[in-house]
Amino acid sequence: MSSQLMDGKVVLITGATSGIGRCTAKALAGMGARVVILGRDAKKGNELLADITKTTGNNSLEYILCDLASLDDVRKAALDFRSRYQRLDVLINNAGGINGKRKTTADGFEYTFGVNHLAHFLLIDLLLDKLKASAPSRVVVTSSSAHSMGHIEFDDLMAERHYRFLKVYSKSKLANALFTFELARRLEGSGVSANCFNPGATRSNFIKGMGRIGGAVAPLVGVFMHSVEKGAETQIYLASSSEVEGITGKYFSKKKVKEPSAESKDVAVAKRLWEVSEELIKPWFRT
Repeated sequence: MSSQLMDGKVVLITGATSGIGRCTAKALAGMGARVVILGRDAKKGNELLADITKTTGNNSLEYILCDLASLDDVRKAALDFRSRYQRLDVLINNAGGINGKRKTTADGFEYTFGVNHLAHFLLIDLLLDKLKASAPSRVVVTSSSAHSMGHIEFDDLMAERHYRFLKVYSKSKLANALFTFELARRLEGSGVSANCFNPGATRSNFIKGMGRIGGAVAPLVGVFMHSVEKGAETQIYLASSSEVEGITGKYFSKKKVKEPSAESKDVAVAKRLWEVSEELIKPWFRT
């Protein structure tokens, strides 16, 4: 799937109205892909489509309204996609966030874990048959170097007893990595690859989720961050390059395979997280 071969490929991406997701959507559209974007802000979504069409000349774009903090929305968006598209060549689980104070999703899940992990878990469950039917196809998951500081506490998965935003965020990024590696194992031989990556510290709106703390530290840490364009490079590479065709179950940084944390490679933890996640999303997973 090189840049010359993205014509006719259908790409679905979450979290593309800003940051690295926006750069990725624009880059893949520029390669000729049909890009479908899931997002919660219709105004921003329509502005994004207009911008991409203007800069790339590609008008094979669509925006599907979906708030990842609502699994009803995720289910509706997935079924909407299924009804309109016969194939799915690349699914990019990019959306994510961090919250300075604990809050919950519409379904009562801790917000960071619910959006960063559970929403995407449900999304791929509902679209997995499309990916298999379109093989060779790809799943690209945005993790983070913060995953190495994470730990899955199954007895307090929703951080009800203790909430420290960096700890909760790191846990969600570890969940992204565990999910990716377990998905790759489950899809072995199917022609569907699954890889995750670290975008590095980028100058995006991401830090705003930390509230006043984020506003205070943003000017200080901004000098050490790289551009969103730089942060998007690995995501674009994993979605489009022929160099990674057939490579699966890996963690990338700067377009190179890197060694992930020990816990992310723990098969028992991955299987348990998968089973717990399946149980949590069960009410919304109805074929």
